[in-house]
Amino acid sequence: MDEPFGPEYLRPAQKECPRCDCCTGPLCAKGQNSLMGCAAHADEASRESVRACPCSAETTKRTAAWRAAQISVVKLATQKPLLPEVEGLLRDLVKNPVCEDPDGLFPQLMAYKLAVEVHGCAGITPLGLRYLAAREEPRFPTPVDVLSVDSSTRTAQVVVVGWDLETPVTVLLDQLISATLLSGDELPGKALAAHANCRAKSADDLVLTDITVAEKQPEVCLEPAGGEQA
Repeated sequence: MDEPFGPEYLRPAQKECPRCDCCTGPLCAKGQNSLMGCAAHADEASRESVRACPCSAETTKRTAAWRAAQISVVKLATQKPLLPEVEGLLRDLVKNPVCEDPDGLFPQLMAYKLAVEVHGCAGITPLGLRYLAAREEPRFPTPVDVLSVDSSTRTAQVVVVGWDLETPVTVLLDQLISATLLSGDELPGKALAAHANCRAKSADDLVLTDITVAEKQPEVCLEPAGGEQA
């Protein structure tokens, strides 16, 4: 019987990713669920060429990096907001790019990835718009029930009671583990408490902060539409 391994053996080629021109499909499948993106799972020779892969970028919805960026910018807006003059400049960028920066405020916005420089002018980024939305939207304490966890994608499915009792929301598993100090195996079935923007239009817009393990399962009273009594 011929031995397939040896000096002439080559690993079977992997299929290219259909969504980008820098990675293989399996690499992007790992990268999109990694906070470090595709580069964290590439060999040293190709690491630099896949560093900007859109499949795992924080600008691409539903990647791990995107979910982490949403959490960070909401925490920035609600817990440690920008100085008024810096935030004022960010609001100005909503209407048009700003090309003059006499007070040297551009670098602060770009450090937080709220703005980007193009041809010497500053323009707002989607993360900048998310920051401004978080500054305005109300946040409420709410029970959160953990339905399941997926260790392969490092995500968890939860029900945010104050938002929708029937629609599961995907959150980062590592966010729950870090906040509760529970393992992934311990989380399913757990009742948590958090703050959330419960008037969010979609699950993608929902961001949980201040997550804790609930001391007891709170009673939830749902009024009929219009406040009528059943």
